[in-house]
Amino acid sequence: MIKDYISLGLMSGTSGDGVDASIIQSNGETKYNLIKNKYFEYDSSIYQKIHNLKEKIHNANDLKVLKKDLKELERKITLFHAKVVKETTENTQVDLIGFHGQTIYHNSKEKISSQLGDGKLLSQLTKKKIIYNFRKNDTLNGGEGAPLTPIFHQLIATQLELNLPTCILNIGGISNVTIVDEPVGTYGFRSRDIGPGNCLIDSWVRKNSKYKFDRDGLLASSGRTNKIIYEQAQELFANSANQNKLSFDTNDFDVSFARGLSLEDGAATLTDFTARVIGTTLFSLLSVEKNKTWQVILCGGGRKNKLLIEKIKNNTLKNIFLKSIDDFGLDGDFIESQAFAFLAIRSLLKIPITFPSTTGCIKPSLGGELIKN
Repeated sequence: MIKDYISLGLMSGTSGDGVDASIIQSNGETKYNLIKNKYFEYDSSIYQKIHNLKEKIHNANDLKVLKKDLKELERKITLFHAKVVKETTENTQVDLIGFHGQTIYHNSKEKISSQLGDGKLLSQLTKKKIIYNFRKNDTLNGGEGAPLTPIFHQLIATQLELNLPTCILNIGGISNVTIVDEPVGTYGFRSRDIGPGNCLIDSWVRKNSKYKFDRDGLLASSGRTNKIIYEQAQELFANSANQNKLSFDTNDFDVSFARGLSLEDGAATLTDFTARVIGTTLFSLLSVEKNKTWQVILCGGGRKNKLLIEKIKNNTLKNIFLKSIDDFGLDGDFIESQAFAFLAIRSLLKIPITFPSTTGCIKPSLGGELIKN
């Protein structure tokens, strides 16, 4: 009989606003049960430091130049995670912790994916087994280091007994899609990052207002899309090297093309641009089977932006129906933190977490490093 583990997954996404924590029970392969979800918001100093440093990092050399600042921020982030662990596990014993850390730089061409988070320090502070540095093995095996969640998406689709093939669309800072062709027991899935999710809209709103994001798309709803800028951005994206990538960093995109627009018009233009990129990618991926009705399951913070979702619908096929994962009884804010709890168990058991059909690695690759206290 395959042993079950109690695992805590900690995920801080590209929005850099806080930590999602999820405790699950799973054997790392065929099943999982949710025990607890909880969100912890970063204090303003950590939040600002993350975004200030990310804006200064454009290549691997910048990581060296800013090494002192990054180390200081990494310690603060790790100490914050230690508090998260203490509070989350107060009434629940866990066997291990999947610690993703805060992505500060990701470049698929350079095979670099850098996350801030000191696994050894976290293990010392929490007295727990820590799995971290999830992306290193994949990049060493020729992969892009992302996306990592498809194997968990397959488990979700299997447990929900969804009609296959089906599609799971995660709209975080970056948007990514997993097509699940076959249930658990095979590696019958494929995945890729699509492009911007919330990152452009969030960045624009942060730079031009006191807000962190456009709640429900209300700012964009009150603005007008600048058609000239919108069409230029579409043409630039379509002709860029981005088309050949399986993974992205938020720094692959910037809001400079919207400079000069009002807050509302900029939000509207960036929302239209993002929806167009996501919608047309879904169209190209799913239009092969034109007679099939596709159910696209939405997760991630972007699923709450009503205007964005409506515009994605308008940019894809009529036989593609978007549905929130919340409608199936799962909280779409915590799919990735649950995934890293699951990936931690697979890493402990030395079962692959990335695959040629997801990250482009040359062979199924093992996961993160284990730190024992």
